[in-house]
Amino acid sequence: MAAFPSLITGLFWLAVLGIGAGTLRRASLWRAGRSAPIRWLDMLAVPKRYFVDLHHVVARDPYIARAHIATAGAAVAAMLLVALNYGLALYRQSLDMAIALAALVMLTGLAFVWLRRRHPPARLSRGLWNRLPWMLGALALGLLLLGALPAAWLAGLTGLGTAALLAVGAWELTVGLARGGPMKHALAGLLHLAFHPRPERFGKTPRGQLAALRPLPLDGQTLGVGTPATFTWQQLLSFDACVQCGKCEATCPAFAAGQPLNPKKLIQDLVVGMAGGTDAGYAGSPSPGLPVGFHHGAPASPIVPELIEPETLWACTTCRACVQACPMLIEHVDAIVDMRRQQTLEHGAAPGKAAQALANLRETGTAGGFDLGARYHWAVDLGVEQIQPGRPVDALLIAGEGAFDMRYQRSLRALVKALQAGGVRFAVLGALETDTGDVARRLGDEATFQQLARALIQTLDSLDFQRIVTADPHVMHCLRNEYPALGGRYAVEHHAATLAALARTGSIRLKPLESSAPLTYHDPCYLARYNGETEAPRELLARLGAPLREMTRHGLEGRCCGGGGGAPLTDIPGKRRIPDIRIADARETGAATIVVACPNCTAMLEGVVGPRPDVRDIAELVADALETS
Repeated sequence: MAAFPSLITGLFWLAVLGIGAGTLRRASLWRAGRSAPIRWLDMLAVPKRYFVDLHHVVARDPYIARAHIATAGAAVAAMLLVALNYGLALYRQSLDMAIALAALVMLTGLAFVWLRRRHPPARLSRGLWNRLPWMLGALALGLLLLGALPAAWLAGLTGLGTAALLAVGAWELTVGLARGGPMKHALAGLLHLAFHPRPERFGKTPRGQLAALRPLPLDGQTLGVGTPATFTWQQLLSFDACVQCGKCEATCPAFAAGQPLNPKKLIQDLVVGMAGGTDAGYAGSPSPGLPVGFHHGAPASPIVPELIEPETLWACTTCRACVQACPMLIEHVDAIVDMRRQQTLEHGAAPGKAAQALANLRETGTAGGFDLGARYHWAVDLGVEQIQPGRPVDALLIAGEGAFDMRYQRSLRALVKALQAGGVRFAVLGALETDTGDVARRLGDEATFQQLARALIQTLDSLDFQRIVTADPHVMHCLRNEYPALGGRYAVEHHAATLAALARTGSIRLKPLESSAPLTYHDPCYLARYNGETEAPRELLARLGAPLREMTRHGLEGRCCGGGGGAPLTDIPGKRRIPDIRIADARETGAATIVVACPNCTAMLEGVVGPRPDVRDIAELVADALETS
């Protein structure tokens, strides 16, 4: 009888050695990346980051969240008990019973995983991932037999069968780990939580700062990321943590439109590049229009076009829907912008109208090449003050590139009227206003961004104002969250928040809208998902007595209009246009009007051909409802 427990003890320590070898194998791949600071004390934060931060995202899918807790939680408990009872050769029956109980819970969780895999959502990868429940099931069944069967039963063939089941599970945990199988995510995922490229995600940093791109040193040997080894080792580790659940795929506007981008496939391509090989083993949805098996990579090989097609990078709208949805907290957008930087700064490869827009920004301070003095021509009859040095004002209104668009000028005129009605002492920059550089930065031209940002910071720092108000969430995000890294620190408000505050304090009085037709509200990505601001526009709509019908995807989960990240300039073709999909979402609500709060959203949604709801900025509704008496 003593022979069988000794066999399990030997198998346990062999598995430990295998896991160690697998860990060293994966670590050697991560270490190919650029060096980055190691915060060893963050290892202590892994339990909180796992059980709170990660499971906060996983819990959005209650079914799989419960299955994961049962499967992973019970597996960890069972492994610890095996380590105690067999690793230390205690061989106590009470611990065997505890092992059996944990194995039973693990089998229950795996049953739910298996049921999901019988009729899987299209976003889930197949291949080895379909095999995983069976491999872990063999391990769980072996643990159940180990803990529940009497010692006498385990002395013969039953014992050998139990050991074989345990060996199958151990193979998945060891050899599978080393070779990049599904279970590598367990190790990489935990280490990723400890050494996350953005550790501020786990603190009290404002949401907008968590989405701020980091400045790129322009005096480095490389500009951006051109090979897998140019990513930091922390980023490579994070790519290895991907569980191929496809949550990013399901939320990506470019993928939905049939453009050649699948965020899940992109991350898996980077894993292939890190390890070396081809994408032939990928068993998920491909990037639309790009067949699997024709791309290859290595740590020191160029990413574009050998591993990833350039159109894949330029299809991204930087909406961060993928980041919002990812249960492993992977930063897809950071990786895409890193690769865009190399393409733009080293190769000048920005496609479509992007190159001309970048040249215009460098030469004129506007993406459209406009005369700076024409930006506020629409306000000539509104009595708007232009700010002057030494003359303090409460608010500085920054209009952004949208001020050159005749349609959005209507929204800006409405905002000015509302601010004037509320008694706000504000001014505009006039010809002093240059572009914030947001579009340049998203297109990867960090040099132009920093040039524009420093010029605007110098202008702003010479003036006296308490806060900046803007109707453009892209301008707001850039000024509020990305300028601080270059020395520009300002209080920046979106116009919806400013108007809501005026209504709340009684500075403006609003009457109910004349029409009782239902409205729906489209959340701009850079306002909601980037900065967490979803309530102010809805508060205003409630004050207007508007019947609001929410689209299925709204708030932090809202669908992108397709206007961010320079996507209208790169103009990557697909099967559908992203704004067409968003208009379809709005039609489903039966709303007569789509309320927006961003010039990009206005342009994209109004550009949809055919019958559609009216598109109006929140400021236009407020201006219509102002009580004049």
